[in-house]
Amino acid sequence: MANNTARLCRIETLIRARGHVSFATLRAELEVSPATLKRDLEFLRSRLGAPIEYDRDLNGYRFGAAYAGGRHELPGLWFDEAELYSLLTAQQLLSSLDSDGLLSRHLQPLLDRIHQLLGSGESAAAETLMQRVKIVTALRRPVPSQFFERVSAALLSRRRLHLRYLTRGRSEVGERDVSPQRLVHYRNTWYLDAWCHRVNALRRFALDAMESATLLDEAATEMPLAEVQAKMDAGYGIYAGGRRHWAVLAFDARAALWASREEWHTEQQGRWLADGRYELRLPYVDDTELVMDILRQGEQVKVLAPAALVAAVRQRLEAAAALYCQ
Repeated sequence: MANNTARLCRIETLIRARGHVSFATLRAELEVSPATLKRDLEFLRSRLGAPIEYDRDLNGYRFGAAYAGGRHELPGLWFDEAELYSLLTAQQLLSSLDSDGLLSRHLQPLLDRIHQLLGSGESAAAETLMQRVKIVTALRRPVPSQFFERVSAALLSRRRLHLRYLTRGRSEVGERDVSPQRLVHYRNTWYLDAWCHRVNALRRFALDAMESATLLDEAATEMPLAEVQAKMDAGYGIYAGGRRHWAVLAFDARAALWASREEWHTEQQGRWLADGRYELRLPYVDDTELVMDILRQGEQVKVLAPAALVAAVRQRLEAAAALYCQ
């Protein structure tokens, strides 16, 4: 661990998350000597008032009876990168949904709780943290709060929605009834995965493309979440459904080091080539978003396969170049 403060926080986190943790497990997780761990446990109990006690039956350390009546908190702002990012992102997402005040009565208690967690009860510390940590987002597509509220209500009450929806690819506005299954936040906007009763299939709807959303009395059609995940998470980016293909990309030596550290897809496969390039294989079902991400890399990446993806990228590049050749 980087320092004593982080180590003490880690001990509490492990015990809180698992209920009880053995001495051996704590040593392995913290990578410290028995003497150091004993000192840390004693410091937590005697100096910081942590209600940690050893349970012989469980052969591990747990929070004792003093913890049951209230939440013990260590002083200060102790977060790892993932925890801090999650808290700040949650606050940013919730705040962005309340631009017209419609959701204040729902969001404010949660926002207050996040501020309390960030500041461990000290508002000044929370304010300082928010000023000194910034999460940058770009090309955000705001969602009208009334649509978010109605979609959320339908999702939680398991009722159907009637949507008036703009299909961007065809520039058509249509109406349909859907059974909400889950909300998805991706690249600074919100989507709804739902069973569409017009086409009798799962579809993904962008909340910012909704022109109206009406909560119906009819119960939503239930689908196993595992089935929704299997069908809607198989593609690349936000595009889902359809036959899977595998893209093969080769990054030149200038971009190879960075490309080798990036995650384009959770199932991607990468390898170094003999000439210093980096080859990346990843699945997709619709090439729309993948082509856009490839084009962002400019001349530093080349599509090797499949042929249809090579043709799609070439067509877009030729069309873009034509704008500057007139």
